Amino acid sequence: MVKLNWLYRPHVPTVVTWGVPWPKGKLKKDEPLSLWNGDEELELHEVRPTAYWPDGTIKWTAHSALLAGEANLAIKRKSVSTLSSQRIQVEETPSSLVIHTGNMNYRILREGNILIDEIRKDNRIVASNLSLETLLEQREESGDKKVRVESTYRGVIDDVIIETSGQIRSVTKVTGHHINNENHRVLPFILRLEFRLNTNSIKVIHTQMIDINPSKYFIKGMALKVNSASTGEPPWNRYVQIGTETGVYSEAAQLLLTRSFQHANGLYAKQIENIEVDLDEFEQLKEHVTANAIWNDYKIVHDSANHYKMLKRTSANHAWIEIAHGERASGAMCVGSKNGAIAISHPKMREKHPAGLEVNQLAGEPVLTIWLWSPDSEAMDLRHYSNETYVKSAYEGFDEMRATPIGIANTNELFISFYSKIPKKEEFQDYIDNWRNNPLLICEPSYYYETKAVGAYSLPNESSPFHRFLEVELDNAFTFYKREVEQRSWYGFWNYGDVMHTYDPIRHQWRYDLGGFAWQNTELAPNIWLWYMFFRTGRNDIFDFAEAMTRHTSEVDCYHFGEYKGLGSRHNVSHWGCGCKEVRVSMAGLYRYYYYLTADERTGELLKEVKDADYATRDLDPMREYFPKDQYPTHVRSGPDWAAFTSNWLVEWERTENTKYLDKITSGMNTLKKLPLRLLSGPTFGYDPETSQLTHMGDGTGGYHMMIAFGAPQVWMEIAELLEDEEWKDMLAEYGEFYVLSDQEKRNKTNNVLNDQHFHWPMFAAAMTAYAAKHKNNLELAEKAWTLLLDEKYSHTPLPIVVEEVNDWKRIEEIPWITTNTISQWCINVIVCLELLQDMPPNKDAFPQLFNMQESVKMQKGAK
Repeated sequence: MVKLNWLYRPHVPTVVTWGVPWPKGKLKKDEPLSLWNGDEELELHEVRPTAYWPDGTIKWTAHSALLAGEANLAIKRKSVSTLSSQRIQVEETPSSLVIHTGNMNYRILREGNILIDEIRKDNRIVASNLSLETLLEQREESGDKKVRVESTYRGVIDDVIIETSGQIRSVTKVTGHHINNENHRVLPFILRLEFRLNTNSIKVIHTQMIDINPSKYFIKGMALKVNSASTGEPPWNRYVQIGTETGVYSEAAQLLLTRSFQHANGLYAKQIENIEVDLDEFEQLKEHVTANAIWNDYKIVHDSANHYKMLKRTSANHAWIEIAHGERASGAMCVGSKNGAIAISHPKMREKHPAGLEVNQLAGEPVLTIWLWSPDSEAMDLRHYSNETYVKSAYEGFDEMRATPIGIANTNELFISFYSKIPKKEEFQDYIDNWRNNPLLICEPSYYYETKAVGAYSLPNESSPFHRFLEVELDNAFTFYKREVEQRSWYGFWNYGDVMHTYDPIRHQWRYDLGGFAWQNTELAPNIWLWYMFFRTGRNDIFDFAEAMTRHTSEVDCYHFGEYKGLGSRHNVSHWGCGCKEVRVSMAGLYRYYYYLTADERTGELLKEVKDADYATRDLDPMREYFPKDQYPTHVRSGPDWAAFTSNWLVEWERTENTKYLDKITSGMNTLKKLPLRLLSGPTFGYDPETSQLTHMGDGTGGYHMMIAFGAPQVWMEIAELLEDEEWKDMLAEYGEFYVLSDQEKRNKTNNVLNDQHFHWPMFAAAMTAYAAKHKNNLELAEKAWTLLLDEKYSHTPLPIVVEEVNDWKRIEEIPWITTNTISQWCINVIVCLELLQDMPPNKDAFPQLFNMQESVKMQKGAK
């Protein structure tokens, strides 16, 4: 039995999808699984495998169930006793797909600019014409004149497929482009429509890809629209509800509030509560009310992370007037009457500003719009910050100017719900809470750990003062970044989910404007740090942070088509700015955790997208600055390049059982095994993507810290266990032991080929050294591994981690020495060392100051 816990509990019944790992050899293919709430078996549950162990048993399963927040859920390995006859039905015709989810029917078209032309509830049309629309701005300047020309582009369907077909959950994938009246075709999109059995809503996963010239076109607005069929009620009974910080603001298209009837005999209060009023018995009141203005259009615009405004107007020919201002809206709007209502939600509207929600023709035939980029803001500017690379003065990778957004993407989750009548405010708030905190089931941290499906990491351990100290420091590191997102406002359509690279204590600001030191773009694997932190704790705040980083870095920092497809951009001032386009940024190992936990189809697509990313290095050699074109198709380092390839191949192999990708992994491993220095060889090799063959070109041909700083140890350790490869384990241990040898010892063992100049940042090797210590049962190596983490001379991480408060250009909490590179690697290595060296703690005498500090930390923690 696998116990399940709620990361976020649903506030209304909904279909929830989640992932469960299994120990090797435990769950056979086609072995039945059932979902239970205590002693009650739940019928509406479906399951599918998402990954396999090398022996063919199942490694991960994806589950979906219709749930209402049940408290005692568990998965059992036993047959379902009763099969439910309820299921989603799909009708396919040459021109459309019709999805039946119970009392809801959706007709999806196969061509044209209308994606869903008809939505029925209880066989009555409640909505129509779901569509995409983008506004492109072009600019011209002549003398003192500046001209802005805005054109409307509508999303047009290229293809429609059923991507996931289940009993209670079905996902339709719609791909297309945007086209204007001149048939100019730009901006490819992917729209996933998730339909759920016996629910009244659609989850929309909108992926927008960029293919426009950033110097010519500026995106002024990006929207999803849907028409409401709610008609027939007078304007004073047509309501709008808008989610705010703590509740729901509501009005009607025509207010009962007049000069002569300020309270309208108590009817005005009912109207604001969205309770239908009948004015036929109040002729004089009705006469005054019908003379009131009719407010047809309402909108809310989140123009920054900490500000929104609500506005309304009578018609498109008149001015908007402000309703109210606020700080953090919940990203939802509902429109309707007693005859029906539609709600739209952009749950991350604040985080991914500028965004908004709008309704037009509230008193007529309402059109609702989710603005992914609000036209009330400045147009989206995708140009790089300069036409120079600043290699000499900054931390840019190459003199080559390769700053282009063409090929990147941005994905957002949206919701549309349909009601028989306008919901009460408190009912609508329940839906808002569901959308903001998407319900998800997770396993116990101890269960994730026991399955060994995630790799080598540790569970929290407070068994000694030393362990308590490190647990506090791990928590302090995460808490700092969580607060820093708020303090620095790391939000916005293109920024949310990323963090900055290096801090500047002089300006009390991150180096946001210095190439190579600004956005992190997965450098030194903060994704892995965050996911390890989640798996060991099960905390929802850590999950949210890791989820946001996964969405951002897998989409914005990577190229999905074009000349750099399969690669990602190294850290820079703009996310797509650096001349280094690297496979280490797009590697599947950074993103597979989210896929296995959520079964998200878009993330699964991205994992598939990079399975052959090694071919991209043939066109853009990652070592071109040091190795000119020669007899090899390209050159790669064993790490991070080949390590990223192996990560991609491992994920493809475990998801599909296609042994072609296992063969690619073992091909490179076998090459390294035959070399005199084995894993210490190279690290730069000739490489042929057609054969997956590494060719030795000599040793000492690059920095060895680069081999292990981007997640390679985590990939290689996992492969060693999966393949039960003792020689590979020996090679990992050999590498970890060699890293901490003295300079002379390195020279002696390699005939002066390798020395300390090749091995920078020894802290990055702490986990590898710990692996060697465990593998060889060597206490001296264990002590060296701990020294790399606890001695500031090696770790560059002063302990304890202390946050200072300064009052400069504003009151700021800062860690003056902080870099995300250092903190990511320190945390990853601590988490792994706590596992590998759990029986080999450091010598107390080696770190007396640290051990004295432990008790003070413990007391401070207790004092709180």
